[in-house]
Amino acid sequence: MKKNALIVIGLAALLPAGAAAQSAVDAYNITPTQLRGTARFIAMGGAFTSLGGDLSSMTQNPAGLGLYRKSDIGLTFDLSFRKYNTTTDQGKYSENKTVAKFDNIGYVGVANLSGAMKSFSWGVSYNRINVFDRQYSGYNMPTQTSLSNYIASFTNGVNSDNLLFEKDKYNPYIDGNEDWLSILAYNSMLISNTTDNTEYTGLFQNGTEGDALYNIKESGFTDEYNIDFAGNINDVVFWGLGVGIVDMEYRREAVYSESMAGALVYNSGTNSLVNGNAGFSLSNLKYTRGSGANLKFGLIVRPVEMLRLGVAIHTPTWLSLTHTGYGEIDFNYTPDNAGGKTDSGNEYTDNYDYDSRLSSPWRFMVGASAVLGSQAILSLDYERVAYGDMSMKAPNYSSFGGNFVEDKLGNEDIKNYFKASNIVRIGAEYRVTPSFSIRAGYNYQTTNVKSDAADNKLQIYTVGTDPSYSFDKATQNISVGIGYRYHGWYIDATYQHTRRESTFHAYTPFAGLATPQADRVDSYNNVVISTGFRF
Repeated sequence: MKKNALIVIGLAALLPAGAAAQSAVDAYNITPTQLRGTARFIAMGGAFTSLGGDLSSMTQNPAGLGLYRKSDIGLTFDLSFRKYNTTTDQGKYSENKTVAKFDNIGYVGVANLSGAMKSFSWGVSYNRINVFDRQYSGYNMPTQTSLSNYIASFTNGVNSDNLLFEKDKYNPYIDGNEDWLSILAYNSMLISNTTDNTEYTGLFQNGTEGDALYNIKESGFTDEYNIDFAGNINDVVFWGLGVGIVDMEYRREAVYSESMAGALVYNSGTNSLVNGNAGFSLSNLKYTRGSGANLKFGLIVRPVEMLRLGVAIHTPTWLSLTHTGYGEIDFNYTPDNAGGKTDSGNEYTDNYDYDSRLSSPWRFMVGASAVLGSQAILSLDYERVAYGDMSMKAPNYSSFGGNFVEDKLGNEDIKNYFKASNIVRIGAEYRVTPSFSIRAGYNYQTTNVKSDAADNKLQIYTVGTDPSYSFDKATQNISVGIGYRYHGWYIDATYQHTRRESTFHAYTPFAGLATPQADRVDSYNNVVISTGFRF
C-alpha cells in the first residue's frame, strides 16, 4: 500500500494516529527560491550579499541596510509575459499567460551617530518572494500501463469491505483507515476484484491500447513582511538582523484522463471482468494556505575601500499550514459484447481539511564585490539552499489537544528525493553619467532533486487522490537594466528572462513500467520597474 497517502479530514476524533498530513512533494511545491525584488536587484542577478544599499537587502542580507547613508522609500511593479511549453512524443503543447504584480514596497530609516557606531538603520518592507502561477497540458500515446493498475498494485491486501460505503453506517473516507485513492478507484470501478476480496485488477491488460491526457494549473504566492535592523561600525563592519513574517497560498488543479481499447472492465450486470473500452477522468483540487516566520543574520566587511565581503544565514521559515481539497472521477466502461451493460457515472471524495507544520530549507550565502571608484561595480554571490533538511510535522490526534509530531515517513521521503541546491549570482553596474547607469546580471540555480528520483529509479509517494508531480531541473535568469537618479528621486527599469526546465509525471513509475510524463520548459519575460526617493 502507498505508505503515506492517507488524507486526514476535519473530524479529528475519527482519525487514526500518525495519519500523513502532507507529502515531501507538497513541501517541495511551496518552497521554491526565485529571483524577485527591486529592478536594480534583479538587473544585477540578485548578487547583493556583499553590496547592500538596496531595499531587497531586507530579503537577502540585512547587513546591507548598514550601508545606507540616507533614508529610502520605494516600490516595485512587475509585468510578466509567460510561456509554458510541454513536450511529449506526440508533439509540443504551449500555454501563454500575462501577469501583472505589485512586488515590493519598503522603507529604510537611518540615524547617524558619533563614535565607533557610525550609524544605525532600520527597515520595513513587503515583498512577493514567490509566485506559483503555472499551467500546462500534455498528451501521451501509447501508454504502457494505466493509473488503475498502479492503484491496484498498492491496494492489494486491503479487504474490499473497507472500501465500500454502507448506507447510514459506514463512510470509508471518515470511518476507515484506507488510502483515499484506493477508495475512490474501487467505487468508480477503476480497480476490481471478483474472486478474492484482497486482490485487485486494473483496467490495462496484454493487448490494451491506451492514451493519457492531462492538464495542470497552479497559482498562488508567498509574501514576506520584513523588519530589519543594521549598524555601521567604523565604515568597515556592517551587521544586520531581520525577522520575516510569511503569508502564503498555493492552489493546484489537476485533471488526468485515460482512454483504453481492449481493456479489462468490470461488468456490474454479470459481476465479471470482460474485454471492452474504458475511459475515466480524475480531477483534483488542492488548496494550501499558511503563515510563518524566519530569522536572517548577516555581515558585510569592507577591509579596503574597493572590496566588500558578505555572508548571510536564513533560518527555516517555520510554517503553520492548512490543507483543503477533494478528488473526483468520471468513468465510462463499455463491454465488447453488444448485450453487455455499459457502466458510467461519477464518484467523489469527501472534502478534507487538515493542518500540518513545515520547516523550509536553511539558506547560506556568501558574496564578494568590487566597487571601482564611482563608476563601476562587479559582484559575485554563492548560495546553498538545504532542501534535504526540510522537516514536516503531522497532527497527532491520539494525543489530547491535537499536538503535532514528526512525520517520519514524509521526512524520510524528503531525504530520499531532495538535495541541496546551489545558486550562483553575477552582477555588474556601470555609471555612464552621474545620473544614468546600465546594469546586467546572470543567475543560475541547480536542481534540488536527487538523480534517483529524477531518473525514475524511486517510487514517489504523494498524499491524497492526486498522484501527479513535477521535478524541476536547472533554472537560469538573464537580466539587463537601466537606472536614473535626479537629486533624491530614482527610477530603475529591468528586463529579466527566466528559463526553468522540469519533468512532469502523471504518477510514479512502478513495477519497471514507464508512466506518462513530459518535458517542460517555462519561459518568463519580465519587465520590472522600481521607483523611490532617498532623503
